[in-house]
Amino acid sequence: MKKLIIELIKKYFSQITQSWVEKLTQEFDKKLSKAQVTTFVESTLNTLLDVIDTADYTRADQYLIDSYQLFSKTKLNLLQISQLFTIGRYAIINYLEKDDNHDIDPLILLGFLDEVIEQIYARYGMLHQNAEMQELASDRDRLANKLDASQQYLHNILFSSDSAIMVIDNNEKFISWNKGAESIFGFSEDEVLGKSSSLLFPKGKKYESELKYIQDEIRNNGFVTISETERLTKEGKIVTVQLTVTKLPGSNGESAGRTVIIRDFTEVKKLQQQVDQSEKLAVIGQLAAGVAHEVGNPLTSISSIVQILQRKSPNEFFSEQLSTIKENIDRISRIVRELVDFSRPPSHEKTLIQITDIIKTAIGIVKYDKRVKKVDFKTDLDTDSPLVMLVPDQLLQVFVNILINALDAIGGNGIIDIKSSHDDKYLYVTIEDNGCGMDENTQSKIFDPFFTTKRVGKGTGLGLSVSYGIIKKFHGDISVESELNKGSKFTIKIPIEEN
Repeated sequence: MKKLIIELIKKYFSQITQSWVEKLTQEFDKKLSKAQVTTFVESTLNTLLDVIDTADYTRADQYLIDSYQLFSKTKLNLLQISQLFTIGRYAIINYLEKDDNHDIDPLILLGFLDEVIEQIYARYGMLHQNAEMQELASDRDRLANKLDASQQYLHNILFSSDSAIMVIDNNEKFISWNKGAESIFGFSEDEVLGKSSSLLFPKGKKYESELKYIQDEIRNNGFVTISETERLTKEGKIVTVQLTVTKLPGSNGESAGRTVIIRDFTEVKKLQQQVDQSEKLAVIGQLAAGVAHEVGNPLTSISSIVQILQRKSPNEFFSEQLSTIKENIDRISRIVRELVDFSRPPSHEKTLIQITDIIKTAIGIVKYDKRVKKVDFKTDLDTDSPLVMLVPDQLLQVFVNILINALDAIGGNGIIDIKSSHDDKYLYVTIEDNGCGMDENTQSKIFDPFFTTKRVGKGTGLGLSVSYGIIKKFHGDISVESELNKGSKFTIKIPIEEN
């Protein structure tokens, strides 16, 4: 990835420079000349290339000194200097996103580039702070005021950041903990300070090895980034996070520990999964209509001929074989119909409905299914849920599909629990069974077209895909929680406002 970023920056070097210079000239024309802006931009891009290539941030020190001398003469403050880097970041990203000759997610490129820019700016901030302290050494009162303001400024940044920022000493104890960390992990500062850093690590050798890797990298290189890993919240929930860890220098030049910046990656990962799912459905949807048309017409003719032969054949064996053919034709026809539903759900007219009535109808239909042996249907339905504008047949199809899956999961013998509720914005329906459940791999595929765990001839793998498409069409969401051998729980969320 480093090589790709270097290649892209070099490829668009002149365009990035021109865009960056133009915007800075407009923004800072009264403080910086165009020549000064151009020198700064070119120097910054070359420094970025050097640091990305070597991963050695000390190579940026001379550049930072030159930049500090320029900015101190023009009296730019840290906020304005941060704006210089921000404008440059957008100038670079603009051209990286336009280049589609690579298969790396732009979000990953952006994350990597952001961390490099943040580290360079952080080093500039330290240089700026040290220079200011030296400048004020002759004036104790002024020094005290400036130091107090700087500490307050850094305190505000540290504790108001959405990212979790923490400091861990050489004894692996927390010595600093900000509000972002409290928000992500649920622990207050008092609950964490003095506790071991392993407090946030899930159990397992993977995380023991990860901690040792972080310690070794900080000791050897002073910096380490982990793009995706997991950490544990106060409630025991595992969250996906990104880590940036840097060495904390002590007063004697030795390491005093490390600073850790953690970003909650859970929502980003969910969004990416939704994008992936939508892309898969879009591709299959384009094929589905054509397949349904090409297969449906010949099947109608074949089925008619088989029925004629069945009526006229006196041979019992021949009749049995024709019946087998007819059963398979019916199965193919069913797949074709579901393909049509998947690619283009019927555009029935929306009506004002009470969702509880649709749930009751679905349960009534499923109760007569041959798979029902000893099934206890438990219901807790919200009779006060508001009316919504939906297509009743399509919503009924969703509930029936999920209930039938629940029947298969319990083998016709078990408990199916159906509940509904609502808040100010959404209606909620949960369908839970105590059946065979699913592992994580199966859960990730259940909404994929043609994916099924049923044996051949017992399922087309389109039921949940069609249901997913219908709920998304209503601007809602459908999700599943499951544990192997313990059961599954489907949650359907539908907005109350008219779709």
